[in-house]
Amino acid sequence: MKQLFYNRIGESVYRETLPNGLEVLVVPKSGYVKKYAFFATRYGGMDTRFCLDGKWLDTPAGIAHYLEHKMFDTKEGNALQELAKNGAEPNAFTANAMTGYYFDSTDHFEENLKILLSFVSIPYFTEESVAKEQGIIAQEIRMIEDNPDWQIYTRMMQCLYSQSPVRTSIAGTVESISHITADTLYQCHKAFYTPANMVLTVVGDVDPVHVAEIARRILPRESGSIIPRDYGSEPMEVARKESGITMEVSSPQFLTGFKCRPAEDGEDFMRTSLIGDMACDILLGDSSPLYLRLYDQGLINTSFGGAFEMLPGAAYLYAGGDSRESRHVAEEICRESARLVQEGIDEDFYQRVRRAAFGTNLRGLNSFENVAVALTEGYFHGYDPFRFPQVFDSITKQDISDFLRENITAERSVFSEILPSE
Repeated sequence: MKQLFYNRIGESVYRETLPNGLEVLVVPKSGYVKKYAFFATRYGGMDTRFCLDGKWLDTPAGIAHYLEHKMFDTKEGNALQELAKNGAEPNAFTANAMTGYYFDSTDHFEENLKILLSFVSIPYFTEESVAKEQGIIAQEIRMIEDNPDWQIYTRMMQCLYSQSPVRTSIAGTVESISHITADTLYQCHKAFYTPANMVLTVVGDVDPVHVAEIARRILPRESGSIIPRDYGSEPMEVARKESGITMEVSSPQFLTGFKCRPAEDGEDFMRTSLIGDMACDILLGDSSPLYLRLYDQGLINTSFGGAFEMLPGAAYLYAGGDSRESRHVAEEICRESARLVQEGIDEDFYQRVRRAAFGTNLRGLNSFENVAVALTEGYFHGYDPFRFPQVFDSITKQDISDFLRENITAERSVFSEILPSE
């Protein structure tokens, strides 16, 4: 295996691409009792249209999430139960562009790793079990749809995007999942759960060579092919400007979103992500001039906050919370962005935000889960997340100003609101 040592953060990564195409990444943590394994595929809620065996397939919204639920089924029973018997704490998640299966354990790590690799790579579905799962997931979807936070966020995304599948909930809808069959699940597994489309990341006091050898023995020898995906042709213009709904909430809630220019895979993806995060903190953070002014005026409370997100072919910044003057607050965000561009960002404040952002990334190295997910996302998007100190060195105050000038404008903005029912 190849070892890379990162002087500025004091971390090592062992990496090897197996003959079947699987990328194996191991971060040794000498002396730690806990060990963490993360097995992920570059397949998520956005990947509903893809080409398999020369044919374009349109699959139901929510199928990646549905497949995640069913992957724990085995001929012998349930992989979750088997891992738990060995003292492991297993789980899984589906995101827009990734599905990950993981566990942490202090004992029986090798046996647990074999179980993880086996059940994820060998699907087992029946029509009866798939039909039974529809009722369970449908109930989960109904519960989510009753959540005001989900409603306001989903409606914001549907305002921002007209074509991208990011506008659709990862879980799908009750109607969309009703079209999922065992055959559809097998097709999706065949397309995306192949070694060449997956990454195994392990963090802990382990032998990296032995980890790679276990994966080599357990997983299929065939690599699988790279599957073309179609995310639609998304214009930079927003789909519509606003959305409103009434629900049983105690006070009005809102989100305002800004459609940002997405970045290509590679180190620019990480650089743009760091710039967007810093821009969000400078514009909206709880020590920013805007936040302090709006809070003093009683226009926002501690529920107010924002974030910057990047996905394949999509990027957006959003902010919101509880406010009885939500439209005024949304307008103030655009005005503050324009002011920062015109008058410049205060140097002392910029340096504080920069140091805080760097510290957040540095502290993330203390979490085995954060390390594994960051390395996996980096591999999928073609960058090395452990090079974040060098990328931070390249970011300037002008980069933040340029980001705000291009993206945080009234033309790129949408407004989503929930008002209390009478």
